[in-house]
Amino acid sequence: MTIFEIVADTTRRRILDYLLQRPHLVGELVEKLEISQPGVSKQLRILREAKLVYVAKDAQRRWYKLRPEPLQEIDHWLAGYILLLSERYDNLDEYLRALQAQENNDDHE
Repeated sequence: MTIFEIVADTTRRRILDYLLQRPHLVGELVEKLEISQPGVSKQLRILREAKLVYVAKDAQRRWYKLRPEPLQEIDHWLAGYILLLSERYDNLDEYLRALQAQENNDDHE
C-alpha cells in the first residue's frame, strides 16, 4: 500500500491528526473516533506498517506516536501544486491592487 493510499482513508487521517496534537492510547482514539477497538487497532496496524506511527511502551500502556518522515513523499508531491497556487494568488493579488488603484483614480476624477 502506498503512502497516498494510506492517507486516503478518512479514519487513518483522523488518527494522524490526533497524533499530531500529542501521543494517544488506543482507548483514547476509540473514544474520539467513536469506532470499535478492533477497528482502531486495525488502522493503527496499517499506520505502523507504513512507519507513520510507532508505539512507546510505558509499563502496561502503549502510547501511539506520530512519525512524520514518511509524509515527506506527499509533501514533495504537493510542492509543485503549492508553487502553482502561490503564483496564482500572487497574480490575483496584483490584479486586485490594479483594480483598487483604478477605482481610486476614478474616485479622484
